[in-house]
Amino acid sequence: MNPSTALARVFVDELARCGLAEAVIAPGSRSTPLALALVAHPGIRVHVRIDERSAGFCALGLARASRRPVVLVCTSGTAAANFHPAVMEADHGGVPLLVLTADRPPELRDTGANQTVDQIRLFGTAVRFFAEVGVAEAVPGMTAYWRSLACRAWAETGSGRPGPVHLNMAFREPLVPGADCSPEWPEPLDGRPGGAPWTSARPGPAEPPPVPLPDVERGAIVCGDGDYDPVPYLALSAATGWPLLAEPTSNARRSEALSAYRQLLAAPAFAAGHAPDLVVTVGRPGLSRQLMSFLRSARRHIAVGDPRYFADPVRTACEVVPAVAPPPGAAPDTGWAASWRAAEEAARTAMDALLDAEEALSEPRLARDLAARLPAGSLLFAGSSMPVRDLDAAMAPRCGLRLIGNRGVSGIDGTVSTAIGAALAHQSEGGGRGYALLGDLALLHDQNGLVIGPGEPRPELSVVVVNNNGGGIFSGLEQAGHPDFERVFGTPHGVSMERVAAMADIPYTRLEWSSDLPKALLGDGLRMIEVRTGRSDSAELRARMQDAVERALAG
Repeated sequence: MNPSTALARVFVDELARCGLAEAVIAPGSRSTPLALALVAHPGIRVHVRIDERSAGFCALGLARASRRPVVLVCTSGTAAANFHPAVMEADHGGVPLLVLTADRPPELRDTGANQTVDQIRLFGTAVRFFAEVGVAEAVPGMTAYWRSLACRAWAETGSGRPGPVHLNMAFREPLVPGADCSPEWPEPLDGRPGGAPWTSARPGPAEPPPVPLPDVERGAIVCGDGDYDPVPYLALSAATGWPLLAEPTSNARRSEALSAYRQLLAAPAFAAGHAPDLVVTVGRPGLSRQLMSFLRSARRHIAVGDPRYFADPVRTACEVVPAVAPPPGAAPDTGWAASWRAAEEAARTAMDALLDAEEALSEPRLARDLAARLPAGSLLFAGSSMPVRDLDAAMAPRCGLRLIGNRGVSGIDGTVSTAIGAALAHQSEGGGRGYALLGDLALLHDQNGLVIGPGEPRPELSVVVVNNNGGGIFSGLEQAGHPDFERVFGTPHGVSMERVAAMADIPYTRLEWSSDLPKALLGDGLRMIEVRTGRSDSAELRARMQDAVERALAG
């Protein structure tokens, strides 16, 4: 047993004792001890990706869908830097990720040695915990150090506020077992008897009881993005009659949650007459300007969350509480509740009539129909640009669908890889098929994510790509009128998604009509479905949807 091999084997064994089940490896030389230790462990499923950025987001998707820490491994140098976007998303999205970056030993640093950069605290404040593990030595005390550090790192990914942890692990050569081995290791390398972790963490104190809310009629509940149980907020809405405004990735758009709130709040007359006396927020709201204006209009704002880490993007929260309970004697049948229900019905009817009249498959209709038609138990990953906003604008309430996205920092990075990782985790736990709704630029940005080597675990995933030949989200923003808009913001690319699918050797379908959607969604394995649309046409349709809603409210 040489020191580098001993460190890797002990560390991986201890992480498995803590509960590690998934790891993603980007190939490299200096990380050899970790890679070999991971693939040799029978209790860990390993995924190998040739692109570090794709590897990082694949691990992110696995961790986000499973709600369990996933290990991410790379070699030294720029390889580690390519993990940074995924680490940032894990930080803001609250995703448990354990990043193990291999490094050169200290004697090679600052010497001009190949592939050697400063990796100490490489990810800055984006990680919950960092440690420089130190070079392995065949001396007594190493077993306790390695195993206790592994337990600490594992605990830090989920203690209080889940997120990423970074360990920098320097390895001296030899990097493979059987080379330059010590004749006898100075101490046992075994862990605790019975497969127990070296250090067990006991649960903290129970959460304090829910705080009863004030008894007001004009209340509202806003469910933003986040990994929390939406059921208490659906129950709160049912008990009080307060409208529930649920962003898609809150997974609270069920039963009586409003589906047209985006258009309702964009109607000036409705918004002016429906400023709430109280708004309760949970998760991270922030998908639309209309919702932010609604929060600003509230006389009182109570945020649910940890007082150290809670979302308040408009700085209006006057209280932060761990949980809420309906006010004593709450009555759901109020004039306030009735006005919201009537407006929702009118808006929903007007939008559906407009979308149903479209002959070709539009972006809003694709989002609406896709969310409605997916079988119960499905996973839907939404891209961070227009796909999640079209779902927000057009998706009707439903149960049985799990909807996630990279809404921590809402970047374009790694969307394909995150969807693949999420589908793999979802299916390993008995979930149904995965689906992803992405824009063309997001797919091109991460087309390497489609490349999965032979023998690697492959997801059951249909990637639905809206191809409007550029950046569709900018067509609805202030930049749209600028003379240089098309070059600087529209960024047309002229790439057919069929060519991308051919590059990755996956099945491809082009979808044009809504009636063909159920058939297009059939099939096994990793597949691509392309829907071609026009950016200006889509922007004009969204404007007509808003006009239809405002006419329905006025009539």
